[in-house]
Amino acid sequence: MTLRLAFMGTPDFAARSLAEIAAAGHEVVHVYTQPPRRRGRGQSEQKTPVHQLAEVLGIPVSTPATFRDPDVIAHFASLDLDLAAVVAYGQILPQAALDAPRMGCLNLHASLLPRWRGAAPIQRAIMAGDTLTGVQLQQMEAGLDTGPILLSETVRIKDSDTAASLHDRLMDAGALMWPRALSALERGSLEAVPQSSEGVTYASKISSDEARIDWSRPAGELAHHVRGLSPFPGAWFEMPGEKRPVRVKVLLAEAVDGKAAPGTVIEDLTIACGEGALRLVRLQREGKGAMDAATFLNGNSLPAGTVLD
Repeated sequence: MTLRLAFMGTPDFAARSLAEIAAAGHEVVHVYTQPPRRRGRGQSEQKTPVHQLAEVLGIPVSTPATFRDPDVIAHFASLDLDLAAVVAYGQILPQAALDAPRMGCLNLHASLLPRWRGAAPIQRAIMAGDTLTGVQLQQMEAGLDTGPILLSETVRIKDSDTAASLHDRLMDAGALMWPRALSALERGSLEAVPQSSEGVTYASKISSDEARIDWSRPAGELAHHVRGLSPFPGAWFEMPGEKRPVRVKVLLAEAVDGKAAPGTVIEDLTIACGEGALRLVRLQREGKGAMDAATFLNGNSLPAGTVLD
């Protein structure tokens, strides 16, 4: 027996799951994803990774601006679905949509709920210094990531992990959960376990101001901050420029010994912090590509004694 389902998702993280579901032989009758966006210097419209994969697989695609449109919900209900699989779709589904498939809607979330409900769980876990995270399939409810858990996979956060490397490992682990979960659903052997009411945290979107490096914080915390925001949106600081301050992203850094007023350049891109110092290993000046510290210093002056805001 195969399930008749719709898939809802947008980025690469979701496309990997769509590929696994389709490869498992389930009948994906429709895909929903975010509308194409204008990107790049030419501002050409680019379809989402899920949209591109769906076209390769020959699956019809819809890109509604909002899922609260009655016509969108009516079309969704008309698909006569067993299930909807949702991965990083980027829209909140109204109750009418959650109730339309016979088995409801299942969502893949990249944390161990109830820790890090919300939009940026991968970044928040690293930024907070967590050592464990994971991926979970949950039965969707109207609340934000509040539904009961159907299947979990724990993933250890390595000291070397950035948001990018952890994203890829969670993406693979999550995608491989779908065939197991859908097979168990067919057999009626997937048990829903309510989430704990304790330990709830929220992974809100990260603003540019929050990504700015605060040199008064301990170096260990800032090392987590840098890794959790690498490569996007990127932890950043401003260095003196000829006409104006220049923004620099820090893509990799490590906590080291050092003592001076917070924000003071000690030597060779080692910056004093509230406790210890942060050695900048990989950087990206605005308008330039990423480079290692030695290459950065070849073209940029940041001498010892410089004080950064």
